[in-house]
Amino acid sequence: MTETIDRAALIDLLSRQWEAIDALIAPLDEERWRTPSSLPGWTVFDVVAHVIGTESFLLGDRPPAHDPTRAKTDVSTLPYVRNETAVLNEIWVDRLRPLPGARLLELYREVIDRRRTALAAMGDAEWEKETVSPIGQVTYGKFMRVRLFDCWMHELDIADALGVRVEEGGPRGELAFAEFAGNIPRVVAKKGEAPDGARIAFALTGPLARTLRIQVAGRANYVDAFDGPATVEITLDSRLFVRLGGGRTTAEEHMDEITVEGDDELGQRLVRHLAFTL
Repeated sequence: MTETIDRAALIDLLSRQWEAIDALIAPLDEERWRTPSSLPGWTVFDVVAHVIGTESFLLGDRPPAHDPTRAKTDVSTLPYVRNETAVLNEIWVDRLRPLPGARLLELYREVIDRRRTALAAMGDAEWEKETVSPIGQVTYGKFMRVRLFDCWMHELDIADALGVRVEEGGPRGELAFAEFAGNIPRVVAKKGEAPDGARIAFALTGPLARTLRIQVAGRANYVDAFDGPATVEITLDSRLFVRLGGGRTTAEEHMDEITVEGDDELGQRLVRHLAFTL
């Protein structure tokens, strides 16, 4: 089934998301550009280089040529590179890394301007065409929802590294979170090993406050209401929930911020196995 997505609204949110990243990185001096992030091996500079690489790839660009004056890195051997997509990501980061931060900012703006132009020129047929994405074969519009989520997560990565707080709710956060939350039932069933019949509630506080109710009946799915009492209710801030799901931190570092009621063993297992992306 082809998924219909509001093009104009999504393109506008993507544009705002790119602007939010720009606002974070525009004031940085060279030292701040090289601040380590929560992503293995990556600084703030590298996170932005990754965004540039992905958007450049979508424009049909190839990574810059390797600088022969630098030692060549076999990025496939890096411990955090686990698949071919990660190899391509790392090639872009490695090739852009020698640039000064000011030049990377210029390049980011050049690439984002080209992407805005390309998206504005795209017709309905292209938007609805099936294409390869990190989550498999989906419509281009669905892929752009994934791009919004990815860029939103990287905005949070940059902000966390720099020690600043950004708005995590609002229209961008809501749509990005919807992409994120769509993975949680599968994660609690597969990685968290929630048993058949389990009724799991994540009571989220913070900027994306809501209660996510998941019931396992053969498969794990969201439900509007349970058909019985919750097996476990886990209360935590949405900021922490997102970072646990993104593999940016671990539950062990934040147990004093998580409340588990009901089946404690199941609840503890779930929060320790929420990570599905990094």
